[in-house]
Amino acid sequence: MVISTNDIKNGTVLDLDGQLWTVIWFQHHKPGKGNTVVRTKLKHVLTGKVVDRTFNSDTKVESAEVDRRDMQYLYQDADSYVFMDESSYEQIPVPAETVGDAKDFMLENQTATIALHQGNALYIDLPASVELKITYTEPGLQGDRSTGGTKPATLETGREIQVPLFISEGETVKVDTRNGDYLGRVSDK
Repeated sequence: MVISTNDIKNGTVLDLDGQLWTVIWFQHHKPGKGNTVVRTKLKHVLTGKVVDRTFNSDTKVESAEVDRRDMQYLYQDADSYVFMDESSYEQIPVPAETVGDAKDFMLENQTATIALHQGNALYIDLPASVELKITYTEPGLQGDRSTGGTKPATLETGREIQVPLFISEGETVKVDTRNGDYLGRVSDK
């Protein structure tokens, strides 16, 4: 679909020279002399590389159709992860390279948002934080609650994170999916 650069907004996915770029920032700029331009920051959908690009006002650019769907993670199959569309029950295998580090925070039956372009998965968006159980960590010592130190702990997904010394094996913790940071202990309900 062809759109005008005047119609660009955050989140628009552009197809420039066969590469998909997401607009993460834009600004219409009118210099003292000359025509209005549209300044943008574009993020490459697959590599994450961010570039600055300036377009003349009212230039035509190719917009890519990206379908974002909530899907349920079912299981890992060899070198792909299988997700199910929650509305159509269609199952889609997503390559391990596309899933990336998200695998460290996914449990079976968990919902994630998958961006699709022409039937191919581009990337996965997880919630900002998830609750995971600690499967292994060294025991803490009495009095460790106030020292502020940390120790390694293994999550049920296999990811190792740093947790406060007072956290023990079997507890559920909240973890930031963007960087793997410990956010807090989840109390039993």
